[in-house]
Amino acid sequence: MDADLRIRAARWADRDPVAALIAAALQPTPLAAWLVPDPAARRRVLTDVAAIWVEHAMFYGDTHLTDDMSAATVGFHRYRPIPPPANYRSRLLGAAGPHAHRFEQLDTMLAEPRPTEPHYHLAFLAVEPDAQRCGRATAMLTHHRSRLDRIDLPSWTDTTTDAQPLYTRHGYTSRPAIVLPDGPVLQPMRRNPDRRLDTWPSNLARPAAPRRDDSRSISGTTSMSR
Repeated sequence: MDADLRIRAARWADRDPVAALIAAALQPTPLAAWLVPDPAARRRVLTDVAAIWVEHAMFYGDTHLTDDMSAATVGFHRYRPIPPPANYRSRLLGAAGPHAHRFEQLDTMLAEPRPTEPHYHLAFLAVEPDAQRCGRATAMLTHHRSRLDRIDLPSWTDTTTDAQPLYTRHGYTSRPAIVLPDGPVLQPMRRNPDRRLDTWPSNLARPAAPRRDDSRSISGTTSMSR
């Protein structure tokens, strides 16, 4: 990966490019085929649904991306319960049409095992297909990890099985897998803050070396969940 590649916080104007990036990364995966069986509609539906959640993260979380917009993370600050996106059901129907029920089913299944304690919900880690296996996912997770350790928060994500080793190298541990009906297996994963580091502040009330390997994926598929 280019050593000069920088990671920055997304701006409001980055919403649509980030949604398009998520759709591009997700499109070739089994999860995308399960969500939108129609290949002709898949890219558009994925982009439109992702846009709902990227916008929501602008209010209840954060988005970070590389300067060249080849990789991004989208997450939510679940320090307390947060609402779904405004008019979510009607917007989802408008974005996904006859495929909306699959997104709703995914929402429900991903929400069930998610922690109720305060945590950071890493919803998307997406890398442009042409930029995969160049260290970008590792760079994004390293950046994400350093931010979370500073505020002493656990992190939760759901990923594809092929990306699981990448998360394991960044301190995530696997939780019971989720098998979608007639679909792929998703892997919930949790990471506790690294208390060996000199981080701040410390939340005592809550218990609680990167490689150039991006896997092939969007990972962190919880973006579709409430």
